[in-house]
Amino acid sequence: MESNRFGVTRRNFVKLSGAAGILSVAGLAGCGSKDGSSEGGSEGGKFKLGNIGPLTGAAALYGTATKNGAQIAVDEINAAGGSVQFEHQVEDDEHDPEKSVNAYNKLKDWGLQILVGPTTTTPCVAVSAETNSDNVFELTPSASSNDVIGGQPDADGNVTTPRKANVFQMCFTDPNQGTASAQYIAKKKLGAKVGIIYNNSDAYSTGIYTKFKSEAANQGLEVVSESTFTDDNQSDFSVQLNDAKSAGADLLFLPIYYTPASLILTQANGMGYAPKFFGVDGMDGILTVEGFDTKLAEGVMLLTPFVATATDDATKKFVDAYKKAYNDTPIQFAADAYDCVYVIRDLLEKTECTPDMSASDICDKLKAAIADGYSYTGLTGESMTWKDTGEVSKEPKGMVIKNGEYQPLD
Repeated sequence: MESNRFGVTRRNFVKLSGAAGILSVAGLAGCGSKDGSSEGGSEGGKFKLGNIGPLTGAAALYGTATKNGAQIAVDEINAAGGSVQFEHQVEDDEHDPEKSVNAYNKLKDWGLQILVGPTTTTPCVAVSAETNSDNVFELTPSASSNDVIGGQPDADGNVTTPRKANVFQMCFTDPNQGTASAQYIAKKKLGAKVGIIYNNSDAYSTGIYTKFKSEAANQGLEVVSESTFTDDNQSDFSVQLNDAKSAGADLLFLPIYYTPASLILTQANGMGYAPKFFGVDGMDGILTVEGFDTKLAEGVMLLTPFVATATDDATKKFVDAYKKAYNDTPIQFAADAYDCVYVIRDLLEKTECTPDMSASDICDKLKAAIADGYSYTGLTGESMTWKDTGEVSKEPKGMVIKNGEYQPLD
């Protein structure tokens, strides 16, 4: 499985203008055309905000979180009655790239003007090629691969895909997670000897691993064991664990997702191996794995931009709203999507876009504005900015599982 790699006080708004009431006949005629860049836009005075993610299947935890987080933001913004209002439609892609493109086409038929998502990386790579061709503004909450935004060097330093100028990320890129993890482990002196277990069939996992290993050398970390698995072979980790144990690894770095991570913790416990475990944002959700003894996750650390137990007012307000709406505690991906919607709201206001505009015209304005000194403080970061590469700049936070819940590590 692949993912990746999850309310602030709002100013008073200007009441909704009557822009929708003065749409021209020509504008209405072009609304929602198949190419995603029609001459006209929304007919109802609201911007049509689409969302794509896995609502069913193995990655449904992530897609459901982004859907819910985005919906809370949409409801808040619409209730405030400001100059930007949203109509929100969500499509399920089952974490499948072909189905994700089909979901995107369905949203275009609906009249999509702006896209939040897709949630997971491989579907987002496929869809971002389509939105780039159509010139539709896309802000993904959690798809973290460089291939999503394009124009980035691979592990060998080669740029193989052109920049997709319409696509931006709310989450850290995979390389940034690897670098930040190595720096954090070294700074906090969390382990003297490090073992790594990663998925070599997964771009998310290998991207983080590559940068982690490089930065570990810069930080003076001793990597004593490196072992891999694939999507087709992620049920028995005895070989990988024995290799790390024999090498004396006192910390295991796991740049993987929560399902295989839960098996690694279970099997390590069974063989009497108890190193520290350190992961990245894909491990957020490990406490929800069916049949997993969550006591085994006690002390597990990971980097993430959001911790639901943080005591700041913004987090408390969001968590309370989420629990009230969905009877659940939000994970990072929900917070990422919430922030995405507010960033889009801000950019629409800043650029004075109106719902009658085409998706392409809106995209031209938003992609210029987001990389031109725009800064946002939200649930997943303070004073976040975006490079013209599509990457977000923000600080990660350490998180530890303590007493069966996520707690700030710092």
